[in-house]
Amino acid sequence: MHPAPSIIVFTTLSGLGYGLAAILGLGLLDPSLTLTKVAHVLALLMIAIGLLSSTLHLGNPQRAWRALSQWRSSWLSREGVMAILTFLPLLWSAWASVIESRYLVLPGLLGTVLAGVTVYCTAMIYASLKSVQAWHTPLTPLCYLLFAAAGGSLLGAFFAMAGRNSGLFLLLLALLFTIAAWVVKIAWRRNMDGLVPLSTPETATGLGNIGRVRLFERPHMTENYLTREMGFRIARKHAVKLRRLALLLGGLLPAALVFMLLVTTVAGAGGGLAAILAMTLAVISHIIGMLAERWLFFAEARHAVMNYYGG
Repeated sequence: MHPAPSIIVFTTLSGLGYGLAAILGLGLLDPSLTLTKVAHVLALLMIAIGLLSSTLHLGNPQRAWRALSQWRSSWLSREGVMAILTFLPLLWSAWASVIESRYLVLPGLLGTVLAGVTVYCTAMIYASLKSVQAWHTPLTPLCYLLFAAAGGSLLGAFFAMAGRNSGLFLLLLALLFTIAAWVVKIAWRRNMDGLVPLSTPETATGLGNIGRVRLFERPHMTENYLTREMGFRIARKHAVKLRRLALLLGGLLPAALVFMLLVTTVAGAGGGLAAILAMTLAVISHIIGMLAERWLFFAEARHAVMNYYGG
């Protein structure tokens, strides 16, 4: 599948934004601190920028609102509806923290739950596609939810430590979620690598009963929408390098830095400028790693329609 930059930015930023919003909704940061107010604004900005970037991939963005009408059958429509509904408690919580310096339990918890539901709807847009066999697994929404939780916990720990709090619980959450996310992601990749294609040229043409089917000539010589969007290929050697880079930057390095900070905090030697810099590096590294992971998520996926193009 073609890894469109707008979709990569959307899934990465919205995941981080909803993850941070969920952490804030649990009341794990002091609402009276200036940095907590900044965190609320940042969460809303990441979600908004992510959602807006997704419209850049549409052929006619001004008609995007029509997608909301199909919520009974479309995960894309459900995601749009949930994104709008989720903004209500998130804005309420942000107002309470930024203006009134207090945490409200009801909108906070409601925002956390709805943020998780929205991320799940986003993941199900891909997991529901039987035509892309690698995506059509329960591991896909689990990956999206865990990565959102990992990113949100890392950002939450950063704001806690930057606000001169120990952030011990958030550090522990960040470590657990980051490890869990990549364990599931590795299982997802192994599942993809070991797939036996359900859709082949034989099943696609219905001629498998008379022998092996091979492509004599492509349906057309020039590119079209299908070949551009669903015929993307990446060399295996490049995919392996990017997989390692994504794991290193998105998982191993942030987990190592968080573990180091966790140990020093438990020992009573945490905090200070060094800890803030370490968390900054962990967050930046995770974001870069997630961009690489999202790019691979699309680039390595094979759509069944390519059976008709020799794919």
